[in-house]
Amino acid sequence: MEKISGSKLPGTGTSIFAVMSGLAAREGAVNLSQGFPDFDIDPRLIDLVHHYMKAGYNQYAPMPGVPALRKAIAAKIRLLYGFLPDADDEITVTAGATQALFNTIMALVDHGDEVIVFEPAYDSYVPAIRLAGGTPVFVKLTKPDFRIDWEKVRNLMSDRTRMIILNTPNNPGGYILDETDWRNLEQLVEGTDTVILSDEVYEHIIFDGLKHESILRYPGLYARGVAVFSFGKTFHATGWKTGYTVAPPHLTDEIRKVHQFNVFSVNTPVQYALAEYLSEPAHYRNLEKFYQEKRDYFIDGLRGSRWKVIPTHGTYFIGLDYSDISDLPEFDFAVKLTRDYKVASIPFSSFYHDGHNQNLLRFCFAKKTETLDAALRILRQL
Repeated sequence: MEKISGSKLPGTGTSIFAVMSGLAAREGAVNLSQGFPDFDIDPRLIDLVHHYMKAGYNQYAPMPGVPALRKAIAAKIRLLYGFLPDADDEITVTAGATQALFNTIMALVDHGDEVIVFEPAYDSYVPAIRLAGGTPVFVKLTKPDFRIDWEKVRNLMSDRTRMIILNTPNNPGGYILDETDWRNLEQLVEGTDTVILSDEVYEHIIFDGLKHESILRYPGLYARGVAVFSFGKTFHATGWKTGYTVAPPHLTDEIRKVHQFNVFSVNTPVQYALAEYLSEPAHYRNLEKFYQEKRDYFIDGLRGSRWKVIPTHGTYFIGLDYSDISDLPEFDFAVKLTRDYKVASIPFSSFYHDGHNQNLLRFCFAKKTETLDAALRILRQL
């Protein structure tokens, strides 16, 4: 048989999250690497899914999503951001946020287009850009605060800049965009046809009394924007892989063209369950306090150790600087920490296209107290 050669993603291997979680499992390590909670979700939500399964809601959902869920999402957005999107024409339910991101990039980026990516960046952005025929243009943000220099962004923009991808709160940097950031961006894209893709999957996990500044708060940017959200992050159910996009009709139309040939539709009973559950906002209204307590508990547990904490204002991740412990590169130290000390993390360098090393590891604190305690006992000894 003739050998098929070539690769559309020649430099891409297995995701670092799969690599480190697999290593954690083999080594019996405390897994603070991959971003999933190890505590139970609300039993009521499970009961609702079971209810809709038993009631016969087990066949294909409508391609854009169950109408009841899209209406519930629209109501939630109005409650939070003072903007009511059209449930029929502006909201699309997806198989998780990663699929939403992929749909959007594939739909709106073409050969020869440039896409500005702020690093550290979630690892799905760049492969999707390259599969679409686009070229990523990187803006490197660094510790400790990972702030954006908008003048630098201006200098990187050209008539080929089709898209700018933002992630707030940012994984793994822990920073959030404020009103000044969005206003600077408004000035940069005025008079262009640049699209803004805003990854907001951690919208409800923000600390220290700060506010989530969604693109949905800025009509001028939303007119050229796509916001991506995740039920998995919000309701501790990452394995359900359910998210959604919110975008103006002309962009939603293009996203749905890809979506229908990618997965077509999303798990039906889960959608109906989420639609009913969203009518009770107490859960996501309490997430900030719930996760800030975990963040603070983890930080307090490291006091007096040689780890240096990178400030995190959002997400359920925290960056720790190990420069007083080892001079190994980040990936090597992450492997050593997993194999020799039995705590798994993610190297920050994996979020940079050039493997930029800052002696930083990312740890997930969306865990039970006993899981965090097991990790802290080890980390304090280093």
